Amino acid sequence: MRRAANALIGLAGPLALVALAGWIGAGLSASRQLEFGDALVNTAIVVALYVFVGNSGVISFGHVSFVAVGAYLSGILTLGATEKNFVLPSLYPWLRHTHVATVTSLALAAAIGGVYALVVGLPLMRLSGLPAGIATFAVLGITYNVLQYWEKIGPAAQALTSVPEVGVWTLTVGALVAIVVAFVYQRSRGGRMLRATREDPGAAQAVGINVYRQRLVAFTISGALAGFAGGLLMHQLGTITTDQVYLELTFLTLAMLVVGGVNSLFGAVVGALSISALDSFLGDAENGIHLGVRINLPDGTRLVVLGALMALVLILRPSGLTGGRELTVPRLRRIRIEFTR
Repeated sequence: MRRAANALIGLAGPLALVALAGWIGAGLSASRQLEFGDALVNTAIVVALYVFVGNSGVISFGHVSFVAVGAYLSGILTLGATEKNFVLPSLYPWLRHTHVATVTSLALAAAIGGVYALVVGLPLMRLSGLPAGIATFAVLGITYNVLQYWEKIGPAAQALTSVPEVGVWTLTVGALVAIVVAFVYQRSRGGRMLRATREDPGAAQAVGINVYRQRLVAFTISGALAGFAGGLLMHQLGTITTDQVYLELTFLTLAMLVVGGVNSLFGAVVGALSISALDSFLGDAENGIHLGVRINLPDGTRLVVLGALMALVLILRPSGLTGGRELTVPRLRRIRIEFTR
C-alpha cells in the first residue's frame, strides 16, 4: 500500500509542478508567457535527458541533436507547400510537398528523434564514462554541421521562420506527456534493470542483465522524447536557427538536470523549472531591470552564473536539490502511549 502511494506521489509531484507553471503562465502577458513557455519546453527536454542519463548513469552531450532534428522536421512539415517553395526551394521534394497538422508533426518529431537515437546508439551504447560523453558530443557536432550546411533538409544557416505557434496550455500538455512517459519507463522492468546497471554493471551482468540492450532501449526512448520536445520548442518560438539547438542549450539542460538531481524524475522537473526561472531573471537583468535599484548585468552573465551554480551544487550537494530522490510519503513516527493504572 505504501509503495503504491509513493509511486502515485512520485508521479503527481512533477505533474503538479508543471501544471501549476502552465496555469500561472497562461494568465500573464505575452512576454511572460514566452518565458513560461521556455520553462515548459526546457522541462520536456530535461525529462528526456533524464530518461537515459538518470537511469543509466552514462553522461550524454548529444541529446540536443535529437531536439534539433525534431524541431526542424516538425517546423518544415507544418509549413504550407507555397511557403516552402518560396523560402526553401532546395528541399527534397517529399519534404517540400508534405504538409501535416501540428499534432501530427509532433508525433513525427518523436519518431525521427527515436530512430536517430537508435541509429547512433547501436555503436555508442557499448561505451561508458568519458568515451561515451565524447562520442555523444561528436554526434552533436555532426548534427549541427549537417543542419547548418545541407539545404536539402532545411534552411541551412538561415532561420526557419513562419512556423505555426502554440500556446502555453499546449506546451503544458506536452511537458506532462513527457513526464508520464518517463515515469512509466522508470517503473517498468527495463527501467529497473537499467538502474541496476547504473549501480553495479558487473553485478547486473552477473545476474543476466544485458547492459548494452537496456542502454540502447533507454537511449531510443530518450531520443524520441527529445525529438518531441524539439517539436514543442519549434512551435513555441515559431522561428529557430541551428545555434539555438547547439552548445548553449546543451549546457543549459545539463545544468538543470545536475542542479535538480540527476537520479530522479522529480529532480529533473525541479531543476528545469528553477533554473529556467533563474535564467529568465538573469536574461532580463542583462537587458536592464528595475527592482528598487537599476540592475544592468554584462552580456553573458547568465551563463557564468549558471556554470558557477552547477559547480557549487556538485561540490556542496552532488545529488542535487532533491538529493536524487523522488517525492514520497513522509514516514510518520509511531507514538506509543502507555497507560498506567
